[in-house]
Amino acid sequence: MAIGELYSVDAASDVHYVDVGTHGVPNYGSVYVVDAAEPAIVDTGTGQNNDLVLDALNDLGVDPEAVRHVLLTHVHLDHAGGAGHLAEACPNATVRIHEAGAPHLVDPERIVAGTKEAVGDQWEFYADPISIPAARVASLTDGDAVDLGDRTLTVHGAPGHAPHQTTFFEPNDGLLFTGDAAGIYVPGRAVVKETSPPPQFDLEACLDDVRAIEAIDPDTLCFGHFGSLAYRPELMANYKRTLVEWVEAVRQTRAELGDDDAVAAHFADTAELETVWSDRKARAEERLNARGVLVALDRGKA
Repeated sequence: MAIGELYSVDAASDVHYVDVGTHGVPNYGSVYVVDAAEPAIVDTGTGQNNDLVLDALNDLGVDPEAVRHVLLTHVHLDHAGGAGHLAEACPNATVRIHEAGAPHLVDPERIVAGTKEAVGDQWEFYADPISIPAARVASLTDGDAVDLGDRTLTVHGAPGHAPHQTTFFEPNDGLLFTGDAAGIYVPGRAVVKETSPPPQFDLEACLDDVRAIEAIDPDTLCFGHFGSLAYRPELMANYKRTLVEWVEAVRQTRAELGDDDAVAAHFADTAELETVWSDRKARAEERLNARGVLVALDRGKA
């Protein structure tokens, strides 16, 4: 895997994803191009490597002016930070996102401030978002459909990771664009890792989101990180267990240490994925996820 490389989704000849190298980690950010009658881009990465998305369009023979849809699974800036940049490059595209996230595309000030607070020095891997004119932003809600001409994507609310998250399901090829609702699949480990950032992680809602994925029973999961993977029921069964065990680990560590900073530091110090996404990213990821659970515990959401 290499940053900038373009991959095909095995189950669909006209769906590809480009590795935008989020956080400098190969394949950590996957931006999908659906070469439909009305071409669509699903998620955008942080915007720092926006040129790689445009290169992918060029490699696929898709004129940016032909792109009609930029579909965002949620407004977190590792998935939506490049939306304004792509809106400028694709002037005929409508940017579609859950109604709770739409205001943040028009005025990104609050989401930028929250992201900077959450990620700290990792902000260097983000581009400053560009405001999108309200007329070019369309709100989505659970049950909506997005017509791509020869494909239709159905919208499923998935608020556990964040209240503005949705997944997109394409039934003809059985593709589910998951955002972070299905966790983060770790290549080479055959496991799905939790993602529980502050401030809106909700354990029970996350479990409901996974149950909804099981009910959809897709053929392929198009993850927002590390690309696509053939769906296997045990993946989601194991992910539900992972979420519960992760929250309990944070709960017990808080009871033992009694200090939230010490809890976050403990999980950063015991990070185990440095060979997957570098020691720096592994530590930052564990610290962020631990803080998300701590906030959820205080809110009664874990």
